[in-house]
Amino acid sequence: MGGTETHERATGRARAYLGSFPSAGGLGVLAADVDPATGALTLTGATDAVADPSYLALADGVLYAVSETEPGAVAALAPDGAAPRPLGDPVPVGGAGPTHLAVAAGHLLTANYTSGSVSVLPLGADGVPGTVTAVLRHEGGGPVADRQSAPHAHQVQPDPSGRWTVSVDLGTDSVRVCALDPATGALRLHRETALRPGYGPRHLAFHPAGGHAYVVGELEPAVTVCRWDDRRGELTPLAEIPLVDADTAGPAYPSAVVVAPDGRFLWVAVRGTDTIAVLVLSPAGDEAIRSATHGHPPPPPRPHTPAPPGRGG
Repeated sequence: MGGTETHERATGRARAYLGSFPSAGGLGVLAADVDPATGALTLTGATDAVADPSYLALADGVLYAVSETEPGAVAALAPDGAAPRPLGDPVPVGGAGPTHLAVAAGHLLTANYTSGSVSVLPLGADGVPGTVTAVLRHEGGGPVADRQSAPHAHQVQPDPSGRWTVSVDLGTDSVRVCALDPATGALRLHRETALRPGYGPRHLAFHPAGGHAYVVGELEPAVTVCRWDDRRGELTPLAEIPLVDADTAGPAYPSAVVVAPDGRFLWVAVRGTDTIAVLVLSPAGDEAIRSATHGHPPPPPRPHTPAPPGRGG
């Protein structure tokens, strides 16, 4: 299963969107109604117009999906109706194997895992992406030979202030802070923050207050608490918190990290153990303590998203 997104329909009922790989027997981009009492999903429709949609994002009434293929692409879909409706053909991103996307300053950004790059595409008034305006290629590697022989951009997103974009690279053990020019779509590297060698950072999430961020490692099952200075565009690692016990057998491979809207909790999906790790955050967001681990039925969880407010997590 690929990415997930949720939103409230005009009827007041929650709606969920899920990505699955047609190349592996999946249905593509699926839409489902969410039972407000139980959280159960009822499939309403699907489209296979996007090849292997591994990550989805809703923005300004449009559903976006990456096509994790070589070469990679991105697609815009209308989220209304029983099934998501494609708004034109998928658009090439100028990179291979995109695994994440986000909207920032009137542009769509994709993190391209296989090619180790971040792409920028302008968005039209209808929300449909145009031709690529920039591709920023990462450089470097890490000590884990079979996973870090080259850059592997895994996530990209704007910071809470909207001044910067940040990209997390599993292959180079680092997070890059970039400046996006809204007028031209140019992307300029501003600063790179190094993490522990072999950490394999996968995803980052910001605290709602905006002053801290949390980077989850895939190759090392941990979360790194960081200070975020949006004036300087600077990310500073503060502490590392393990996500599994020291005697856990086999690789853990954490994936997505989500901060509760009220900033009290941090949730991390851990695929190797089929669990969700729960961390309690301090009021300022500068400290995190692992408080619980909840079992998750197979298949292993990858991206996950919080339920609408007041309806669980």
